[in-house]
Order: sequence, then C-alpha cells, then structure tokens
Amino acid sequence: MRSIIDLFRRTRVYEPPSRTVYAIGDIHGRKDLLERLIETIKHHAGRTDYELIFLGDYVDRGPDSAGVVDYLIHSEALQGVECTFLKGNHEATLLDFLDNPEVGASWSTYGGFETLLSYGVQDIGLSKDEARWATTSERFREQLPPAHLDFYQALESFTIRGDYMFVHAGIDPSKPLSEQTDAEFLWIRDAFLSDTRQYDYRVVHGHTPQSEPSQDKRRIGVDTGAYQTGVLTAAAISAAGVEFISTR
Repeated sequence: MRSIIDLFRRTRVYEPPSRTVYAIGDIHGRKDLLERLIETIKHHAGRTDYELIFLGDYVDRGPDSAGVVDYLIHSEALQGVECTFLKGNHEATLLDFLDNPEVGASWSTYGGFETLLSYGVQDIGLSKDEARWATTSERFREQLPPAHLDFYQALESFTIRGDYMFVHAGIDPSKPLSEQTDAEFLWIRDAFLSDTRQYDYRVVHGHTPQSEPSQDKRRIGVDTGAYQTGVLTAAAISAAGVEFISTR
C-alpha cells in the first residue's frame, strides 16, 4: 500500500511564481530569434509584471554568439526588466577553454568553432595540436570584451520561483538538491528525463532539443533547437498556468 507521502507527491500541486516568469530556452547564437522573441514577450505581457529567466546555452552552433551576449548585456529592450541568466554546459566549456586550451579540440566539434569566429578569432586549428589550441585560447581571451567575461563568470547554476526550479539541463532524481553540482545542473539528460517521480519542485529546463516544447507534472522543457530549426521558445509561467511562446 502506498504511503500518505507517496500519495501526496503523486497528486502535488506546485505553487506558481508570485509574478509571471518567461523562461527562455537555448539561444545558441541566434541573436535574430532572440530579438524577435523579446518583442513578442513584451507584447504578450502587456502591463503585467513579469521577469525573464534565461536557461543558458547562449553561445555555440549558431552564427552570432558574441552578438547574443552583447544584446543581453546592453540592449535597451531589456532595460527595466528583471533578468536572471543561468549557465549552460556550453558556457561552462567556453570558460574551461580559457584556462584549459586542450578542451578546444572537443569544444570545436559542438559549436565552439562558431563562437570563436563570432569573436573575430580567425585561423582556428581544428586539429588536436595542444600548442595550436593554446594560441587560439590566448587570442580568444584578447578578443573577449571584459563585460562578456564578467557575464559568463556571473551565470547562476539554478534559481527558484515559488515551487518552480529553473535550471539548464535538469537534476538527478536520486540525490537531494543540496548534494547536486553543475555536473547535474548543466549536463544531465536521460536519468532526469526518463524518471517518473515528482520532485519538490517542478523543473523548467532546456538542454535537450525537441520539435515542440513540452510539459508534464514533473518538468517543462523549452529547448526547440533554435540554431537548427529557427524556432526559439519561452514558457510563460504564472498562476494561470503555462503557455508557450515561440518565434515561429
């Protein structure tokens, strides 16, 4: 027989954020889609009090990673709007490359090449030559605006609003939140996605691209593969429920 705690978890209703939260999925260098989505969100929100939470992966794969970050830092469209910027695994790898150039060979295969080009780093060696990657890392550091480095270094691993947890990839269902690290927050996939248990929080995440945004009683997924599909998605979360907004 199921315990009362099991029954409670199975039928749990999560407390929504105190104001509307727009959680924006993986941008991956698509500044064009980001600009359009922000305008769509402003129109959707109207005079409603709202905030933006970005779920990470601003860089790599798409054509304008540097432009995306510059927009997030300086755009007038975001002035006066409370924004929270979370870290994705791609930002973590970018920072790692600055201190450990040897990761460049692998990073370049999943989007680092495009990011380096967007910052004006040319003649990028795609070999595993560590000396060449060390030179590329030095060039990247020289080209990286201080405000951009500050942005990357200040990214948060997760944030919570009401009973909703916002994180890039997800959490490990087998571990308490206090024991989890960026290994889970930035990289987890199957162990989180395939689990059926409800958690203390409803988890809002990106990281795993899908053709359409999705939600169930445990989680809300908003990564719609913007760099490849041309669709960037946000989830509007409020007392009224969850509504998906895309740049279709």
